[in-house]
Amino acid sequence: QVQLVESGGTLVQAGGSLRLSCAASGRTFSSNAMGWFRQAPGKEREFVAAITWRGGSTAYADSVKGRFTISRDNANNMVYLLMNSLKSEDTAIYYCAGARGWSVVAGAFTSSREYDSWGQGTQVTVSS
Repeated sequence: QVQLVESGGTLVQAGGSLRLSCAASGRTFSSNAMGWFRQAPGKEREFVAAITWRGGSTAYADSVKGRFTISRDNANNMVYLLMNSLKSEDTAIYYCAGARGWSVVAGAFTSSREYDSWGQGTQVTVSS
């Protein structure tokens, strides 16, 4: 498994931007697809974004498409989620996750079942 630690969550005003970071260690990080999920109070954990091992393919939930960007830096074992035009409905705990499988298509990693490594989460609160 990959050990994951998220950071960057905070309180931000609606319309603002925020970048979340995920530091990875453990098994060869660069071999795994990575993803971001989120869980709002009283709701199930949901997919946000995924990126393949070389970053050649990305996938996004419809609710964040055009506003969020996932990226990775394999040299430094980091994954990022840049969030723009934040809305109150983006308020949630955001989790970084490492996938167990391999694919060149990020769309293969939209289900939490595809991941076997999870961080502790970082809280993002968007005030309206």
